[in-house]
Amino acid sequence: MSSSSATPGRGEKAEAGAAKPPMREALVAAAFQLFLERGYEQTTVDDIVTLAGVGRRSFFRYFPSKEDVVFPDHERCLADMTAFLAASGEEQEQKQEHEPVRRVCDAARLVLRMYAENPTFSVQRYRLTKQVPGLRAYELSVVWRYERALAEYLRRRFSGRRDGTLQADVIAAAVVAAHNNALRSWLRSDGQGDASAEVDHALGYVQSAFGVTSPPRPADEPAEEPGEDVVVVVSRRGAPLWRVVQEIETTLGRD
Repeated sequence: MSSSSATPGRGEKAEAGAAKPPMREALVAAAFQLFLERGYEQTTVDDIVTLAGVGRRSFFRYFPSKEDVVFPDHERCLADMTAFLAASGEEQEQKQEHEPVRRVCDAARLVLRMYAENPTFSVQRYRLTKQVPGLRAYELSVVWRYERALAEYLRRRFSGRRDGTLQADVIAAAVVAAHNNALRSWLRSDGQGDASAEVDHALGYVQSAFGVTSPPRPADEPAEEPGEDVVVVVSRRGAPLWRVVQEIETTLGRD
């Protein structure tokens, strides 16, 4: 999100004056303009509302704290992800037409789409977050909520598996780690290159490592024993038993 906007032409002035940006977006724009000019710590909520031309009450109507204005879109994205996973469970749980690991990878791509909608703003936020320890802690709490949403979905899908909860938590953590690794690489490049390709590559690694292609085994079903050799011995009729046993032992390679 840029701190400045293009100047409208003569014929566009009336329309631009009437079409003011929504208050929420105006607050975010004002906040980041001040963060870039003064620094995060030196900017107060009063500074933000003054620049945006609104009152303090309007700010707190949209953002519980100054930290929240740095991450204005994560709540919406988390809601979209939760709805996406819930729709999967309701519509396809019985059909088993999709594979759960692929589904959570697709859900993670919603986060990438949010970042890619406005690369300039995303890069500015990435740089700001690196500089402010409090924002890094806030970001970690946001990432944890994404991971919990993915894990809860997988726990429901893996409820009949042995170690289903363990598998769900490990896979959710892997999806988030792979997604964030590719996303941060893209942000470090100032939003250049194909972010989707990078994330697809990273999530493809997770799918190849954890993807499930066979139905889960019920938790109460005993594990299969290792396969045993089957030996067929042909012996003449009337041969003594000790000779038959000797031939079997020889075939098995026993002394």
